Amino acid sequence: MSVIGEMTFFLGLQLKQMKDGTFISQTKYTRDLMKKFGMEEKASVNIPMNTSVKMDMDVEGKVVDQTRYRALIGSLIYLTTSRPDITFDVGVCTRFQSAPKESHMTAAKRILRYLKGYQEVGLWYPKKGGFKLIGYSDSDYVGCRVDRKSTSGTCQMLGNRLVSWFSKKQNSIATSTSRI
Repeated sequence: MSVIGEMTFFLGLQLKQMKDGTFISQTKYTRDLMKKFGMEEKASVNIPMNTSVKMDMDVEGKVVDQTRYRALIGSLIYLTTSRPDITFDVGVCTRFQSAPKESHMTAAKRILRYLKGYQEVGLWYPKKGGFKLIGYSDSDYVGCRVDRKSTSGTCQMLGNRLVSWFSKKQNSIATSTSRI
């Protein structure tokens, strides 16, 4: 058995181990996505999805290549491994894989344009820090224009380390809310 050194690359994840912690990113994977989907020359944007526009089925919109759209969405889903900042937006785009229109492809490519400006972002896991478990959650309350369902998101921190996160469209429609 031989020792080949510190792990720096694993399943598309780049790992940088330092004295005070470990940084995990997918910078190379993000750059490869830019090339694959022709976004190298496009300008970057500051937010991954326009918050004033709610996506819907776009029945009258121009149909796009379903295979290419699914490839883009699949690539973005894999990228959420180290990029929780795009989890919600990618989740919204996944809802339209069965009949993608030009507006859906534009929204998915906007996520790529956002990533272009923030390629070096990743997860930082410091060696030192507390072990207090803290959870955060939020919901957009009737955010989907298609079926009026809400999307919820949550993340859990162990000390100052992000250990779990997700965004999920709810199974049922909420008719009221309560605060605890």
